[in-house]
Amino acid sequence: MRKVALAAAAAALVLSLVGVVSMAAASQAAQPTTATSKTLTFDVVFSPFTPVATNNQRDPNSPIALGDEIVFHDQLFTKGKQVGDQVGSCVIAAVTPDLLANCTLVIRLPGGTITGQFVSIPGPAPKALALTGGTGTYRNAGGEGTLVEFGNGNGSLTLQVLRLAPRGKGA
Repeated sequence: MRKVALAAAAAALVLSLVGVVSMAAASQAAQPTTATSKTLTFDVVFSPFTPVATNNQRDPNSPIALGDEIVFHDQLFTKGKQVGDQVGSCVIAAVTPDLLANCTLVIRLPGGTITGQFVSIPGPAPKALALTGGTGTYRNAGGEGTLVEFGNGNGSLTLQVLRLAPRGKGA
């Protein structure tokens, strides 16, 4: 009888602790995430077009094949002064009917980096960027941006950086 009473008391204690932990987690998850937004604008000097042939099965009539990459290292300026750079690569995902590439980039700025992804197609149409994270000042960053090519080796980059504040005291 005594073993049954101890087992019941232990089970009740465990269940009450589980309930307390569940309530604490639920109240923490219910807290809204605070976000601050900052717009960053840069003039861009693009690096030369640099394709890397990675696909061994090539069409002799095309300089680019599926899976080939385009690498870049562009310079970022604000008010005529270089303030950072962006490096990345684009993997060719389609050659016909139009060239299509899946691109990733790292934007290096004073205080940290911002990472992003975008789809690239030929031409001057603005390219929408998804900001996927960062380091340093840009830790917990997200947001979006627009890359515009002017056609003369120059362009502009505008980023709407959201800094997401972690929830809870221990985050």
